[in-house]
Amino acid sequence: MNPPTFAPSSLHGPEVLRVATYNIHKGVRGVGPRRRLEIHNLVLGIEALDADLVFLQEVRHFHHGEARAFPDPHRGWPRASQSDYLAPEGYHVAYRTNAVTPEGEHGNALLSRWPMGDPGHHDVSDHRFEQRGLLHVPIDWHGTRVHGIVAHLGLMHSSRVRQVDRIAAFIAQHVPTDECLVLAGDFNDWGERLGAPMKAMGLRRAEPREGSLPRTFPSRVPVFSLDRIYLRGLRCSSVHVPRGPAWARMSDHLPLVADLALERE
Repeated sequence: MNPPTFAPSSLHGPEVLRVATYNIHKGVRGVGPRRRLEIHNLVLGIEALDADLVFLQEVRHFHHGEARAFPDPHRGWPRASQSDYLAPEGYHVAYRTNAVTPEGEHGNALLSRWPMGDPGHHDVSDHRFEQRGLLHVPIDWHGTRVHGIVAHLGLMHSSRVRQVDRIAAFIAQHVPTDECLVLAGDFNDWGERLGAPMKAMGLRRAEPREGSLPRTFPSRVPVFSLDRIYLRGLRCSSVHVPRGPAWARMSDHLPLVADLALERE
């Protein structure tokens, strides 16, 4: 594990592990002349979540074309990778690339208030047109090991089913059964058809005790619950989705935030 340096104290109690998952759409919104850079606003948004762990998808490591399109040295394309740029002060950062293009790379990231172990990457691509991967990072939370896995599944249901099978095999091989697990990300499960296979691998979805599932997509008028948090060894005490014009502007997804505690408590 990394040396025990910590970010500033959170507003929630020490018994709570606050987790957020957020597809940041590579920090850019709009098309053509209306394209705008949102990465600077995302810095403020992520800090406002006050999450101990932030699971991020569609994170740019670098992109030459975007750097040319937004050249302003102060409010333009960051010189640092997006994962490092978005991390609140004092947070640990893990990033692994999923997709490589002629202009750059993007993938998954995990930002943590708590010390991290060595990050790992597992390719779950189903075909050559979609490069997908898992970012796996062990976290030391008050002396409890919590395994964080960031996922971003494919656009076709058949691909997602095969990817869930690969996730199950990865967890069985790399995550001890007596250790806590948080699997979070954009599951692209438009039809809510992945519940059974996720339950079969022993994972429980973080969801409200009453009411409908939290909707995160599209951000302006959310209809679908594409962004999910699945748990093992932890229980969910609350879940919410920040909403409003500012959040709708920053990405086509809204963040999903859950407060967790150890299951045995």
